[in-house]
Amino acid sequence: MSAIRIAALLLIMAGVLGLGYGSFSYTRETHDVKLGPLELSVKEKETVNVPVWLGVGTIVGGGVLLLYGGRKS
Repeated sequence: MSAIRIAALLLIMAGVLGLGYGSFSYTRETHDVKLGPLELSVKEKETVNVPVWLGVGTIVGGGVLLLYGGRKS
């Protein structure tokens, strides 16, 4: 399997996952305070929404790459 086909399949899978889940979240530490033996940290939960057009565009791009990416002129 060529690298172009692998990239195309990865794009298609990423698009399907983006449409299926719609968003993903992660936690990041924003502030860290150390006062002697006392340590405080603030963690914020961030959510990123994946637009539908991006998921569909990724699937279409992967499909085009899969169909026409390996052809030679």
